[in-house]
Amino acid sequence: MSLSSSLSSKSSKASLHRTKRNHFSVLNQGIENKLFSKKKNNHNTIMQVDNQVSPGKVPYFCSVRYGIAVFLLLCNVIIMSQRVCLSLTMIAMVNSTEPHGLSNTSTKELQDNIKNPVYNWSTEIQGIMLSSIFYGVLISQIPAGYLSGIYSLKKMIGFALLLSSLFTLLLPLAAEFGEILVIICRVIKGLFQGITLTTQQVIWIKWAPPLELGRLTALSLSGLLLGPCIVLLITGFICDSLGWPMVFYIFGACGCALSVLWFILFYEDPKDHPFISNREKEYITSALTQQVSSSTLIKVPIKAMLKSTPLWVISLCNFAFFWSNTFLSIYIPIYIDYKLHVDVEENGLLSSLPHLFAWIFAVLAGYMADIFQTRNTFSLVTIRKLFTSLGLLLPSLFSLCLLYLSSSYYATIIFLILANSTGSFAMGGIIINVLDIAPRYYGFLRGITNVIGLTGGLIASTVTGIILSEDAESPWLKIFLLMIANNMISLIFYLIFAKAEVQEWAKERQNTYL
Repeated sequence: MSLSSSLSSKSSKASLHRTKRNHFSVLNQGIENKLFSKKKNNHNTIMQVDNQVSPGKVPYFCSVRYGIAVFLLLCNVIIMSQRVCLSLTMIAMVNSTEPHGLSNTSTKELQDNIKNPVYNWSTEIQGIMLSSIFYGVLISQIPAGYLSGIYSLKKMIGFALLLSSLFTLLLPLAAEFGEILVIICRVIKGLFQGITLTTQQVIWIKWAPPLELGRLTALSLSGLLLGPCIVLLITGFICDSLGWPMVFYIFGACGCALSVLWFILFYEDPKDHPFISNREKEYITSALTQQVSSSTLIKVPIKAMLKSTPLWVISLCNFAFFWSNTFLSIYIPIYIDYKLHVDVEENGLLSSLPHLFAWIFAVLAGYMADIFQTRNTFSLVTIRKLFTSLGLLLPSLFSLCLLYLSSSYYATIIFLILANSTGSFAMGGIIINVLDIAPRYYGFLRGITNVIGLTGGLIASTVTGIILSEDAESPWLKIFLLMIANNMISLIFYLIFAKAEVQEWAKERQNTYL
């Protein structure tokens, strides 16, 4: 009996031990499953994040998005060529030896009458002709920016480029009928160019992954810097060999051809593009999932925008950037003639060098800004402040060197190139900062900041002309110091108040108010 009880007791203990062991085994298995599940979820989350922010195996240069950037670069080269070429052809178009009483009279030289017709336009009329295109660009900025959120970008950019090119083709004919028609032609052409320049930047809301925004924007906009370089290099040759009307025919025909290709090849959304690879499409769409959607603009929060300090400092820096860029671009040939006393051919070659280096620095700035953001080297707001500082501070520094350290020919050329070209570093700063703080209203706000910037450019051109005409002793010292002061004041405010996150008034809501 005792033996039976003993065996029963041992069996019960063994059963209890097995039960506990099984219980702990199940518990451990459950914990392991939970840990495995958690690790798996974390792994999936990491993979999703990597798919969103890392291009991985997605191609760069052999891709549709970079093809669009190169296409826009070519469009901007043509736009600037159509805008700037008159300033050089004017030398061949105007006969300064004729009496000014005979307005718009063509010379009667039999050999050159058709190839190079010459007109008797006063310097005042020439100045109005050259500046008239800027008034067209200025007027169209805000309407184009607002309408870019409502109408098709493909149609707006395509038709604007086409019409700008057609009015370029018509300019030699307009010159035959009088200077008034030339001015009207230039103003209308400026209207369409303003539309193209503003609306093209809205494309990147749907096409540029956040980590590639800087390089894609800089690459496309760098055509605005490369265009003047090309014009300065080839326009003189075309005028000498084919006649100045062929300059307008060539650039106008190139613009028409590009507009036709634009209608055929461009698609507004990566999802609709028939030639894009699935890998690139998935990369772009996944990278933009967290971006604020650019829905149709019905109402714009004007009051909130007017109270936005980050928007104000961006506008202020745009004013300073356009001021210095316009002054350095327009008056480089005059300063070279004043300082170095070279002939026209050498002047044209030297004047083209700053534009070439400005194009290189613009592409470099966009690439560097994206690299810093991809590697988390700096925060986004620090990146914007860094490149804005370089774009405003370096031209000021090299302008001082140009005034006080350019004792030789080569020193003058080097400092002049650096003063004009280093402003392109702003491509990684204020030029795209609006997209950081208000992607939903980017087109409209880009139009506003462009208007403020172009106003700075017009004021700079006017003030520089007044100082040069009234001050015979040290005009260039005053002009450069005024530009430097403008840059420094704007930069100080930007460093204090600039932001790089989406503002509250720019976030998408059900009800948007005025």
